[in-house]
Amino acid sequence: MTSRHALQTQQQKAANSKFAKKNVNKQGKPQSVLKSKNQKSEIPVSRTWLIILLFLVIGGGVLELIRLFF
Repeated sequence: MTSRHALQTQQQKAANSKFAKKNVNKQGKPQSVLKSKNQKSEIPVSRTWLIILLFLVIGGGVLELIRLFF
């Protein structure tokens, strides 16, 4: 009986062993622990929308102050 599985090339073997060595420290740990170390915290709003929101809020406050005093 012959096996119908394809054999790995030397390049594939090297890539698989490199991947295994890289991921050996991750085994058994939840994704939340792994992500918290690798990723910095990001705000859920893009920088552009944050600038637009601040412009509207601060601009509205300035216009209200001008309306109160003049």
